Amino acid sequence: QVQLVESGGGLVQPGGSLRLSCAASGSIFSINGMGWYRQAPGKQRELVAGITRDGVTNYSDSVKGRFTISRDNAKNTVYLQMNSLKPEDTAVYYCNADIKRTVYIRTRNYWGQGTQVTVSS
Repeated sequence: QVQLVESGGGLVQPGGSLRLSCAASGSIFSINGMGWYRQAPGKQRELVAGITRDGVTNYSDSVKGRFTISRDNAKNTVYLQMNSLKPEDTAVYYCNADIKRTVYIRTRNYWGQGTQVTVSS
């Protein structure tokens, strides 16, 4: 069984910062790509940032220069540092990872439960 546990969401004022964390636990053989998605009310879920196993990153244009994704492979954890937050960043943020549970099973995609980020004055 694999579980992605998120933390760090909450309420913050415009211009403030938050850091999200997501730790994968359970039976894990290896983890490939990891990333963060978000979904605002009435909108489709979108990719915010992704990171490969060896640290290559990509970002949505809307967050470039403000957000930073990183990971700690020893801890099976991915982070999202969010600075200069704007009201339009308000959404449920979801952790995502491609995980191979055992040598006998192909890699599959997993999602966290989501954490609310609200940017408001």
